[in-house]
Amino acid sequence: MPDSLNPIAALDLPGTAQLLSALPVPVVLLDERERFRFANPAAETFLGLSSASLAQMHLTDLLPEDSRLPALVRQVRAADAPISDHDLVLHSPRIHREGVAAHGAPLPEMPGAVVLTLQDGSTAQKLDRQMNFRGAARGASAMAAMLAHEVKNPLSGIRGAAQLLEQAASEEDRELCVLIQDEADRIRDLVERMDMFSERPLEREAVNIHEVLDHVRRIAGTGFAAHLRIQQEYDPSLPPVWGNRDQLVQVLLNLVKNAAEAVDPREGEIVLTTAYRHGVRLAIPGSRERVHLPLEVTVRDNGPGIDDEVRASLFDAFITTKRGGQGLGLALVAKLVADHGGLIECESRPGRTVFRLSLAKPPANAPQGQKPSQGRARVRQTA
Repeated sequence: MPDSLNPIAALDLPGTAQLLSALPVPVVLLDERERFRFANPAAETFLGLSSASLAQMHLTDLLPEDSRLPALVRQVRAADAPISDHDLVLHSPRIHREGVAAHGAPLPEMPGAVVLTLQDGSTAQKLDRQMNFRGAARGASAMAAMLAHEVKNPLSGIRGAAQLLEQAASEEDRELCVLIQDEADRIRDLVERMDMFSERPLEREAVNIHEVLDHVRRIAGTGFAAHLRIQQEYDPSLPPVWGNRDQLVQVLLNLVKNAAEAVDPREGEIVLTTAYRHGVRLAIPGSRERVHLPLEVTVRDNGPGIDDEVRASLFDAFITTKRGGQGLGLALVAKLVADHGGLIECESRPGRTVFRLSLAKPPANAPQGQKPSQGRARVRQTA
């Protein structure tokens, strides 16, 4: 790290900079003018900026002056004492993070300087949502089995009876018989859609997620999103995903279709991105298993956003904001992602909605379904 962004190394604390650099918690040092003077690798990842970029910036270049984090820094400096704040929203054109916990403390060796540690407080919320999605998936699976058993058979009898009645009915009554058959077919189609939630063994292999995204982009670009810009921002060094290719196509196709329906037909834009996030291993409640989900895939659009009250139940079955929608698309997405042992989350505000998938790498000696992603991605493509 350049000396210009590493004054901590000059303090009378041997190895302090090396120690802070090794911490998985984001740590930054701001001087009396709120310039970045130190940032460990975890902070670079958290803020999405390199130390060289941060060295040229003030805190107010990253966040508005009236936001809560600059206010916390000023309070620490005024009180000359540690201060903490929680559930912060870091929002600007450069960064958007929610549920952040910040802890600031003065540094006596540098008058006016403040040391900040930042933590993503949403990790526990993500795990809670994952368990909720799995619970919702199990409920939907039970509903699918019940519907298949209790509805399909009598439905066939109703439709058959309507066909027999149609043969001897008057012209007026024949129309009613056809209506009964049409409605029976509609209910049958709904039941068959619900059957997608049934529990089936998931066959997984190493999947090139970039090839999956390219396939989804081609489908969208020649069909429902032919009038929109679809951009791709890929990490070309991304390793394969441990998953089921067909189900990953279904997940991403659902998300892209929802984005296409949400954006303006003329100014709409969809961006598909991939990235590697080192992160931490997460313990799944009720299990000894610890999951590492470093592979991130996002579908971002510039539509009007999703209301907060809808977002809270966005992945529940039969929740929809679309006229004529049945509310099964995102419920199915949540179920398939949970089957993969992954996480899905949604961030939304006017002009920017992001669905973020966090997925696992293949285990050692996993079967290879497709070639790894290295070198296959193309950056900033537009359809």
